[in-house]
Amino acid sequence: MWGRWRRNAERQPSRDAIIHWLAEGDPFRWTFAALIEAAERCAATLLENGIQPGEVCALIVRHDPRLYPLYLGCVRIGVIPAILAYPNARLHPDKFRQGLEGMSHRSGLDWILTERDLEPTIRPLIGNVGTTGSTIQGVRFPFEWDFQSRLGSEALARQSRIHDGISASDPLLLQHSSGTTGLQKPVLLSHIAVQEHINRYAKVLRLGDQDKIVNWLPLYHDMGLIAAFHLPLASGIPTVQISPFEWVTFPSILLDVVSRERGTISWLPNFAFDMMADKVRDADLENIDLKSWRLIINCSEPIRDESHQKFRKRFHAFGLGENSIATCYAMAEATFAVTQSVPDSQPIVLGVNRAELAKGTVSMAAGESEARLCVSSGSLIPGCDVRIVNDVGLDFPEGVVGEFAIRSVSMFDGYRNYPEKTAEVLRDGWYYSGDLGFKYGTDFFVIGRKKDIIIVAGNNIYPEDVESAIGTVSGVIPGRVVAFGEDDKTMGTECLCIMAETSIADASGQKQLRIDILKAGMAIDVSITNIYLVPPRFLIKSSSGKPSRQANKDRVGLIS
Repeated sequence: MWGRWRRNAERQPSRDAIIHWLAEGDPFRWTFAALIEAAERCAATLLENGIQPGEVCALIVRHDPRLYPLYLGCVRIGVIPAILAYPNARLHPDKFRQGLEGMSHRSGLDWILTERDLEPTIRPLIGNVGTTGSTIQGVRFPFEWDFQSRLGSEALARQSRIHDGISASDPLLLQHSSGTTGLQKPVLLSHIAVQEHINRYAKVLRLGDQDKIVNWLPLYHDMGLIAAFHLPLASGIPTVQISPFEWVTFPSILLDVVSRERGTISWLPNFAFDMMADKVRDADLENIDLKSWRLIINCSEPIRDESHQKFRKRFHAFGLGENSIATCYAMAEATFAVTQSVPDSQPIVLGVNRAELAKGTVSMAAGESEARLCVSSGSLIPGCDVRIVNDVGLDFPEGVVGEFAIRSVSMFDGYRNYPEKTAEVLRDGWYYSGDLGFKYGTDFFVIGRKKDIIIVAGNNIYPEDVESAIGTVSGVIPGRVVAFGEDDKTMGTECLCIMAETSIADASGQKQLRIDILKAGMAIDVSITNIYLVPPRFLIKSSSGKPSRQANKDRVGLIS
């Protein structure tokens, strides 16, 4: 990857590579040439501090312009970077440390590069021996480095010798798949896997010199790291990076940046479409022009058509194109994208019979009341293949629901230091994803997770459907509801349970809310047995904003 970045800097030294956007003040602009020069200095500093090629460096820093050359500097000398989430203010330091300790024991982190503010929290981890037998050697505070110093010829020669010894099959990066802190799986990706993916995915997106990526997603997530960071840097086009914390506070900042920078492509999870449509005020949209935004790619599983419709309706008057919303099926284990909808066209939406879908077969619904709207995640990108399989790995025909098994030229090398988990999911070159869905024509539809299915008296219930229905009930905080199953020993089956956040505190108000939730369940032909009403911010979500159903189920005992 370094050679590709350096060639871009030689070809277009003064072009913007990364535009670090600030809510207040002028953005910080890294040109390709300046970024490469700063990365060289970072690489030299890493070596001076005893950090060696092949070691894993966790980067735990806030959204800052200096993160980018630090990451590139790691790659320059064969150090394996692993960007991890910076703790938010609500997370207790002990909880953060415990999660980081569990992650480091599994991943085998060798170094932690972070900010001085985290020293009291992280310093106690230094020297701890993990299950891999490795130790965390130390903490460094890279933001004190002098980015204006010049490198001598000896330092450059040493870095070049190290880089010349890096092969395409060597590890490039370590990213942790979505999950709650401490439970994330460490995905190891090689240089060749990332390069092969970028080459193919760029063609599918019709990426051109006129494109500019705009991104608020964190770089510890594959959507941010691969799609919105590696892809543009390798392709020689600019990327605008917005702090995730600033976006959450001011969702309209994304629209402002797209308008002012003439951004063309972004990736968004499903909840972001809803959040922006619901929370962006008219006052925030003055002089906004979204005509340049040709691709807004939804990578959720499953994808919600109502979220797309709401987003289109809200921003159509500001130049948003009818065909600008696209879809994708992606995961860290395949580097990123497996499928992608066709640019400049609307994703296919099928009205599938909900009752038949629960039995595992796909047929079109006769009426709106019995339909589940299933949105296509697109068709296969070159170099990827997908089979729909049953529980023993045999292929299902088209129109039958099964698990997605994936094979790709950009497949991961396994979970680092986790051979037993790797063996569970990677068999004969196929990755068994745990995602459920079906194929229809050349398109693939993801409808849920295998581990989350609730089986009530032999009927399959997809929690995503229930959560979507309950999320519309007045009094339930939108997007803050999870559905899961609990064993009913008297009936010998699972029962459907709901945990929902609400600001309603009085007994009579909660009683009415429970009735409304039961009615919403009946409207989609499910019977809810237990309803747990919890206060705002009670629910746990994964690093990518997905509901952590098992983690919340485990918290039932905390509800008074």
